Amino acid sequence: MAKRGGFPGGAMPGNMANLMKQAQRMQRQMEEGQKALETQEFTGTAGGGAVSVKVNGGRELLEIKLKEEIVDPDDIETLQDAIMAAVNEAMRKADEASAALMNGMTGGLPF
Repeated sequence: MAKRGGFPGGAMPGNMANLMKQAQRMQRQMEEGQKALETQEFTGTAGGGAVSVKVNGGRELLEIKLKEEIVDPDDIETLQDAIMAAVNEAMRKADEASAALMNGMTGGLPF
């Protein structure tokens, strides 16, 4: 009686073995790319440059710089809005770089 499923001798056929090697190589490249991305820095600004923030590719906030003219004790809301806008811009840039990295690695295949 013939065995069902599996491959003769328990080995993978050539195409499957090559596919597994490619997948492992892609995984290594993605890990290396992610590490490189985490060291990149992205800057966002708002309020005509009065607020500047810097984040890294790991989405960590590294720096906030405020110019004196943005700090008005009678208008805290403007400062808060400017900081939020600058952080969001910097995070968007980091996300775009991450998406571009993934797109380049996967050839645009959805995962």
